[in-house]
Amino acid sequence: MRLDNSTLLLVEDEALLRRRLAAKFEAAGAEVAVASDLAEARRLVAEMSFDFALMDVNLPDGRSPELLEEKIFGSSTVVLIMTSEGGVEGAVEAMRLGAADYLPKPVDADDAMLRMAAARRRRRHTRGDRFKQEKETARSASLVFGKSLQPVRRQLDQTLVADRRLAESGTVPPPVLILGETGTGKTSLARWLHHHGSRATAPLIEVNCSALPEALAESELFGHERGAFTDAEEAKIGLFEAAEGGTLFLDELPSLSLPLQAKLLKVIEDHEVRRVGGHKTISVNVRVVAAAQDILAEQVQSGAFREDLRQRLDLFRVNIQALRERGNDVVDLAQNFADSIAQKYGMTPATIPAEGGVRLRQYDWPGNVRELAHEVERSLVFADDQLAFANLEAGASLSSPDHPWLAAGFRFPEEGGFDLENAITTMVKLAVDQADGNASAAARLLGVPRDFVRYRLKQSKD
Repeated sequence: MRLDNSTLLLVEDEALLRRRLAAKFEAAGAEVAVASDLAEARRLVAEMSFDFALMDVNLPDGRSPELLEEKIFGSSTVVLIMTSEGGVEGAVEAMRLGAADYLPKPVDADDAMLRMAAARRRRRHTRGDRFKQEKETARSASLVFGKSLQPVRRQLDQTLVADRRLAESGTVPPPVLILGETGTGKTSLARWLHHHGSRATAPLIEVNCSALPEALAESELFGHERGAFTDAEEAKIGLFEAAEGGTLFLDELPSLSLPLQAKLLKVIEDHEVRRVGGHKTISVNVRVVAAAQDILAEQVQSGAFREDLRQRLDLFRVNIQALRERGNDVVDLAQNFADSIAQKYGMTPATIPAEGGVRLRQYDWPGNVRELAHEVERSLVFADDQLAFANLEAGASLSSPDHPWLAAGFRFPEEGGFDLENAITTMVKLAVDQADGNASAAARLLGVPRDFVRYRLKQSKD
């Protein structure tokens, strides 16, 4: 058992035991600080952050649960308690206050390290749970491998075979890059890859990079130490640590700043992270799956995305076709959505007649699979037991060929004027809805900066 690059606080007044345990932990790669009483422990915790703390219950100047009650340890510190015979009551008290486990004396160092590792895994998974997204019925049904996606399916199967070979040697699998238009099902593909691979029982953490505030993105991904910035009152592990042994899905990756892209590249290459404000590196075993729109090459050319990061991600690349290019598969996908959504609403399953299939195949689907899911749900709720999708044909016939977003025959009102501000806000809201609430994606649909979209949404609420 190794504790490489970990910091450990050992609080024990018995000198011989203290020296024996400290030597064992240092031989396992940990940086060990020792204290013989509560006062010394408080001083050490004030000076540095610890990954682990191993404390005897009874000390010369008090009882170690006092330190837990004072909340001097951050949430990322794993605390274990040592108890003498008859000291179970103190251990129970310590666990009630947040200790992860307790060990009876005489303490076996190897057993202590195993318990530390197990407790750290539980902490990481707890952190990761905050970022696990619920699988909505529509989105979980969105990956249907019809005829058009068979090349993608073969790529995924070959990737899984390579993953299994690497798993046997303990090697971290290379990253996967998924490219496609907004709404094509990149998230569903990432989930499929994780749940069918050798890491299926480990965490899958999904994060939308465009939703991370720029000032906090580095801390969220890599974690931070106490005092790293103004509000960093305690150390916190990042999403890479939380995804240990599993998969980290980075959606909308080009939204990250160029400096952060450089740090991400180093983490992918070295399999190590350094928390913000920290000095030590932490090994991470994480499979990175990144998603971006199919204009990534153009973003590299314009300088918005790093070429070296693109090359590093481009080993296992998967391109998802737009829905308008999938031919008859759109009908099978729509039926799949209809069955899932009918079950969600407790409705009788609906069928898609021939005319409905024609309309599905002829429609352009600018919002891709996401738009299809919304259209099926809307039609299912407001239509009868057959999904003819008549509104798709009606919507197409009303548009102007020169301006497809404008209803044919539109004229400005002669009196009362036209509320341009309200029209702009309406279009922004439509774009945000089509982008499933993603402000960055909506901005790209509109061809405006993200701040413009956020400003308009804020103005509409005020």
